[in-house]
Amino acid sequence: MVDQEKIQQLQIIEHNLSNLSAQKQQFQNQVFEVDNALKELNSSKQTFKIVGNIMVESSKNDLEAELKERKELSELRVQTFEKQEKKLQDQAKKLQEEVLAEMKKK
Repeated sequence: MVDQEKIQQLQIIEHNLSNLSAQKQQFQNQVFEVDNALKELNSSKQTFKIVGNIMVESSKNDLEAELKERKELSELRVQTFEKQEKKLQDQAKKLQEEVLAEMKKK
C-alpha cells in the first residue's frame, strides 16, 4: 500500500474516532443525568414523568425501574463505544508505525 493511501486511512480512522468520542460523551451525559434523577427520586415524595409535552404522576417504583434500565442501556452503549475506540486506536497505531517505517526506509 502506498504511503498516501495509509495516510488517508489514518485520517479516516481519526475522523471515526472523533465521531465515536462525541457519541460516547452523549451517553456518558445521559448516565450522569439519570444518576441525578435517581438521587432526586430518593428524596421526593411525589414523582412525575414527562410524556411528550406533559408531566404525569408516576409511581416512584416504576419510575426508578425505568431510570435504572435507561442507565444500564446507556452504560452498555458507553462500553461498546469504548471497545470500538480501542479497536480504532489500535488500527491507527499500527498504520502510523507502518508509515513511519516506510518513511525511514526512504
